[in-house]
Amino acid sequence: MKLATLRNNQRDGVLYVVSKDLQSCVSAKAVCATMQDAMDNWAEIEPKLQMIYNALNAGTLDAEKFDQSATMSPLPRAYQWADGSAYVNHVVLVRRARGAEVPDSFWHDPLMYQGGSDRFIGSKDDILVADTAFGIDFEAEIAVITGDVAMAATPEEAGKEIRLFMLVNDVSLRGLIPAELAKGFGFFQSKPASAFSPVAITPDELDGNYTDGRVHLPLLSTLNGTLFGEPNAGVDMTFNFPQLVAHAAKTRELGAGCVIGSGTISNAQDTEHGSAISDGGVGYSCIAEVRMIETINNGAPSTNFMQFGDRIRIEMNDKDGNSLFGSIEQKVVQYQK
Repeated sequence: MKLATLRNNQRDGVLYVVSKDLQSCVSAKAVCATMQDAMDNWAEIEPKLQMIYNALNAGTLDAEKFDQSATMSPLPRAYQWADGSAYVNHVVLVRRARGAEVPDSFWHDPLMYQGGSDRFIGSKDDILVADTAFGIDFEAEIAVITGDVAMAATPEEAGKEIRLFMLVNDVSLRGLIPAELAKGFGFFQSKPASAFSPVAITPDELDGNYTDGRVHLPLLSTLNGTLFGEPNAGVDMTFNFPQLVAHAAKTRELGAGCVIGSGTISNAQDTEHGSAISDGGVGYSCIAEVRMIETINNGAPSTNFMQFGDRIRIEMNDKDGNSLFGSIEQKVVQYQK
């Protein structure tokens, strides 16, 4: 099943069911008004939404054309957004570039930060930043939306509460990160609003590519029209999604509609530091990794972070080349008061 939130005159938009091929959609208002309504009453609502989805794909409903640009984030705001760093290769690169070793605990205990969830941005919304000196970067990720998760849930228990998958652009302002981390209190100003894919999908839509708690498909990042990265999300994922959800729930309950991210998808690519697309590798899911490798190899980075006017596209296709989530397509624009 595929679900989207379309814009209306309300803060949380209106829930729509989207066809498998992303070409048509129909309002779910007869069943529930918003995505959060669906999350809060999933046991009752999900079967009804599934019936609509089946009928939509069968062509028996009076549907309208699905316009990805009319979507908000599937959850325009959430009670909880916690982003992990499940791909330790990404952490290794970042730390090696500044001469720091990766503590052994990073391989056994996930990194995770609590992000701002009061307002997400849609997949086609501009990335608004005041100054390019902030070091504007994209981060291509996958996220899950959960049901209610009990405190101290095991990974097996947590995995049963994964309801939907989305793609994420976890925008990062790299120039602001070092000073924030030096304070010892984590990210805040360096993590502006994140963008999510046009649609959220149930695990079965991944058609067998969601196994062992991981999505075994490439995530494509295209920067200014050039393929930048296509790492496989199922490769080098040290902590799977059930483990990430369980980590978030170790000392607290998670409420329905909680969003948990994978962190930047990163493949080691059987080399010490990975390879760019131009060098025959699978590339990267953020600019920072390229800069780290340049620093490791050459002593200093040469690739710039994103500038005003730059565009990023993030998408995941099935094995037949069909888009699963629709695409995140954003332009960096200078913020004006």
